[in-house]
Amino acid sequence: MVLDIQALVGLSVCLPMRNSSLGRTSLFPRFLPQPSRSHRFSARIPDSAPTSVSPFCSMSSHDVVDVLLSAEVNRSSSQIEIVANPSGISKTLLDGLPMLKKSYISYPLIRNRHQETIFASYFRSLPRVTFRRECLRMQDNGTVALDWPVGGPDCEAGQQHSRKDNSPVLILLPGLTGGSGDTYVRHLLVRAWKQGWNVVVFNSRGCADSPVTSPQFYSASFTEDLRQVVKHVGHLFPNSRLYAAGWSLGGNILVRYIGQEGDSCPLAGAVSLCNPFNLVIADEDFHKGFNNVYDSALASALRKIFKKHAPLFEGIGGEYDIRKAATARSVRDFDDGLTRVSFGYKSVDDYYRDASSSRSIKDVKIPLLCIQAADDPIAPARGIPRAEILENGNCFLVITPAGGHLGWICGEEAPFGAPWTDPLVMGYLELLENSGVSISPK
Repeated sequence: MVLDIQALVGLSVCLPMRNSSLGRTSLFPRFLPQPSRSHRFSARIPDSAPTSVSPFCSMSSHDVVDVLLSAEVNRSSSQIEIVANPSGISKTLLDGLPMLKKSYISYPLIRNRHQETIFASYFRSLPRVTFRRECLRMQDNGTVALDWPVGGPDCEAGQQHSRKDNSPVLILLPGLTGGSGDTYVRHLLVRAWKQGWNVVVFNSRGCADSPVTSPQFYSASFTEDLRQVVKHVGHLFPNSRLYAAGWSLGGNILVRYIGQEGDSCPLAGAVSLCNPFNLVIADEDFHKGFNNVYDSALASALRKIFKKHAPLFEGIGGEYDIRKAATARSVRDFDDGLTRVSFGYKSVDDYYRDASSSRSIKDVKIPLLCIQAADDPIAPARGIPRAEILENGNCFLVITPAGGHLGWICGEEAPFGAPWTDPLVMGYLELLENSGVSISPK
């Protein structure tokens, strides 16, 4: 099936997006042709559209078309930018990652970063995986959900595969409001699984239908849940080396955690993808032009999670503005009404400044691969801490000329399959595992 991307037009009929990190309840205009049933497309498009109003409708139809159909200059570039300290551990692994020596060729029908972001969110295939859920109670009485793959049509190794005592373990951290049901998470999970790794998805409080058992969600600054998850997984696999990969907000939390742990980090290596890094800069760009669509979509997803657990916040008092959080039309409004208060910040800007993982790069003591897209609308390139990464020999930065946010529609599996980043992530982690670099204590 060939998709005519130039047929994109801003119609008012809406469908839910597939990737919850852009909002499980967020909306996407029904202006893309439906895939043929002959494609192996496990995520199905609903027969009827919801009655909600699309965030696209806040823009004129001409603006929508102009943005979605416009070509961008950097699409003509195929050069991958690599930033690494010449004497660092990660730089020495470059020869083992041949795909970085090749050009990055964007899928020809994807013309700009917004097309790529939205297309990947809506049309990327969803691998079929069966999970066993483990609910883990945190010290503050909150709860997170760990989803362990145990089989399914795309994970055919069977239940015994997930309990290899000495195989490496990969912990996956989805983006904001994301979880084990997201396409980009499942694609990397399946790849790691088929390569013999133990894999688990860390669903944050309230995400992927995980229970909320205390009046506190999660935030870009909060690393304690991840700390307890890593400790728990380490106890389950005492003879395995632990690794982690995080996307978007999950990447930000992961990098902050690694920096905080320093020399005592129990992870043997990590990967951060489309990390916003500098949340002050990311917030500034989030309110510009077409980015308002993403802001509205994520705010809608946050409102849905909050509404489900609103009774936990009844009569909570203090500086909380529950009504503002419950009716938030932007992520900033939600953070101002709820998040920054929950975590003790005087203002949203203070929260964003302190929670920025760019501040943690200097403290990273384990191999860390950072993968960014130069045209990412949600994780701006100007927020990438290039100088800090270059100075730290443990860090390795790859910037593709295109890719949007959670897109990277490039490579052999484009446009419906796994993102371009997946073989790079697993290639990097396999090199770490096989080389025995930076064995960290549990």
